[in-house]
Amino acid sequence: MTESMFAFNSFAEFVAMGKHGFYVWLCFGITLAIVVLNVALPWVARKKYLNQEARRLRWEAQNESGS
Repeated sequence: MTESMFAFNSFAEFVAMGKHGFYVWLCFGITLAIVVLNVALPWVARKKYLNQEARRLRWEAQNESGS
């Protein structure tokens, strides 16, 4: 019994996915992009918010001490 545990005989066949490779890899790429954006956008927004708050606190402290 010499059955291969892989469905494809070569890496090229794996990439081609039986002529459906373009759609399969496109779906993987879109999914990966969405996951990355779901992580990156909130991180960037949090960083921006923290910088704005720090700037606001510095401005308030400066105006209180100047009065």
